[in-house]
Amino acid sequence: MNILIANRQRTKRIDTRLLKAITASILAERGIRAGALEINLLGATGMAALNETFLQHEGSTDVITFDYSEKRNAATKTQTELCGEIFISVDDAIRQAKEFRTRWEAEVARYIVHGILHLMGHDDLQPPARRGMEREENRLMRQLEKKFSLAQIGRQPKLSR
Repeated sequence: MNILIANRQRTKRIDTRLLKAITASILAERGIRAGALEINLLGATGMAALNETFLQHEGSTDVITFDYSEKRNAATKTQTELCGEIFISVDDAIRQAKEFRTRWEAEVARYIVHGILHLMGHDDLQPPARRGMEREENRLMRQLEKKFSLAQIGRQPKLSR
């Protein structure tokens, strides 16, 4: 599985290597073994432009996912390959962390989980499907919190000499 993390925002320092490890862990948990995933970290202005251009929605949003996969079993929502992009607004993560009394780093991790679930065919438009997606999102977040220190996302890794 090819994972690329692109930090295109300047609001917060982000350990992209840790985000890549977190993403790989989520994909492994879900049985994804092949494909390509790009995660783009944006500021609110960049996210608003993306949101308006592609979704015709005004203003910024927390996460936008673009699915480029052709292989999917929609009936069972299982697959071993995915291809797509996830765009995350770090500014929105900071704002929502205050609202939900969490850390912005945990919000960024949650948006990655959310985007991956969308790429796997989960839908959050209808209430029953949204509840199921939220359950799976929360389950995966609990696993991540046991395996990783999500607060470390906001710290630059030390360079080895």
